This record gives sequence, C-alpha cells and structure tokens, in this order.
Amino acid sequence: TFTTTIFDKVKQILHFDANWQFTKGEIAGAEKANFNDKTWQTLNVPHDWSIEGPYDRENPTARGGGYLPAGIGWYRKTFTVDTADSNKLVSIEFDGVMANSDVWINGKHLGKRPYGYISFSYDLTPYLNFGKTNTIAVRADNSIQPASRYYTGAGIYRHVRLVAVNK
Repeated sequence: TFTTTIFDKVKQILHFDANWQFTKGEIAGAEKANFNDKTWQTLNVPHDWSIEGPYDRENPTARGGGYLPAGIGWYRKTFTVDTADSNKLVSIEFDGVMANSDVWINGKHLGKRPYGYISFSYDLTPYLNFGKTNTIAVRADNSIQPASRYYTGAGIYRHVRLVAVNK
C-alpha cells in the first residue's frame, strides 16, 4: 500500500527505487508480465549501467562519452497495489531514464520517451491488477552514439515513484 506524508493528505507517494531486476542487451519478450527475470541482477535505482564499463577506445561513445559502453538495458519490477487503492488513480513517475525509453505495465505498452534529460509519468490505472502481482518493464536504449558532447550515462539514472491520487 501507499504511504502518506504529513504535508499532503490527497496525494500518496511510494518511493519505487528498491529491488529492480536488470540485464544488458536486447531481450525478446522482456516486456511481458510472465517473463522469467530470476537470473537478472537485483539492484536499486538510480543506476547507470554504462559507468560500470569496461572502458575501451573502441566503444561507440568515443572520447566525449568516456569510452564507455552503449546499448540496451532492461529493468523489471514486480509489485502489488492493495485492493483498497482501487478507487484511486495510480501513475508511475520517472525522474530520468537515459535514453530512448519504452515502458510497459503487465505487458501493455505505456509509451516511449526519446529524450533522456526529462522527467515523465504514465497512468497505470487502466492496466493494474489490484490485489495481485503487477510488473513494470523498462527498456533503455542509448546505442545511438555519440549522444552528446559529454558522458550521458545509461539506464534509470534518477528516482522512480508510484503516485496515487483520489479520482
């Protein structure tokens, strides 16, 4: 269930940074709710998978990107929203995903964000299974290089929240 702050009794915010599953590469079917991600790395976001290296002059990021790797990374997270919250509008807020992100909930595509330097959100309400398991999947693709004059990073590099408000 969601937590309420003393400052805001209308909006409930659940910090959503802990216990994501992650892997690098293009993975067929990873957006599907029943995809098996048990062998993926468990981590917390913010996370930048590119900075983990390896550094290599042959990497497509070149000098401006610190000679770090580029490509595709997948994140997945399972969670439950209590049935008591089924009368609310529930959204997910990303403070930043680098770059060209696609987001799914329970296999339903929510949207694509082609720019990594901006926050964005999606309404989850129509696709949530209240009282049951839900799965968010995020594909982050920074393979188009060079991406900028400086190192951009890769992945969910900022905080994530679930937000519930009254209808």
